[in-house]
Amino acid sequence: MSLLSRLFASRPDPREALRPLWNAVITEARRPAWYADHGVNDTVAGRFDMVCAVLAAVLVRMETIGTMTNESVLLTELFVHDMDGQLREFGVGDVVVGKHVTKLMGAMGGRLTAYRDGLSGDDAALFAAVARNVSLREGADPAAVASELRAFAARLSITPDTALLAGEIAP
Repeated sequence: MSLLSRLFASRPDPREALRPLWNAVITEARRPAWYADHGVNDTVAGRFDMVCAVLAAVLVRMETIGTMTNESVLLTELFVHDMDGQLREFGVGDVVVGKHVTKLMGAMGGRLTAYRDGLSGDDAALFAAVARNVSLREGADPAAVASELRAFAARLSITPDTALLAGEIAP
């Protein structure tokens, strides 16, 4: 292979290896039970809240392994890429899309910290994180969402690493 061929050859995007896991995060966040049974607002804000909550649970699970740092970075990059695309679909222009993505990343970072504390076993912290970070319908109980999020985290904890990376989360 010539030098020019090596320099200009396209390489596969390393994030694509995490695409099945990202798709599983989105599938879980869009699961109708979150909205119909547990009271999450079925709005753009409510769906973003659930993507953040589910992604946080997955990232916390990846952190516990200690060897998935690169994979968690790539998964977070998929989140950023998806949010960028969603903003553009909503009509946000190139000039300000970066500011919006930065704001969304800040929101995700803060939520990750809150959910990390709650998913470590502190029920009060998880309840507070859900109450503060999930848009709920009037009268909905944050405890229902917190309980379901804990159940999701439990499913993640019994999912083998290779299955997790393949987006195959234990039922």
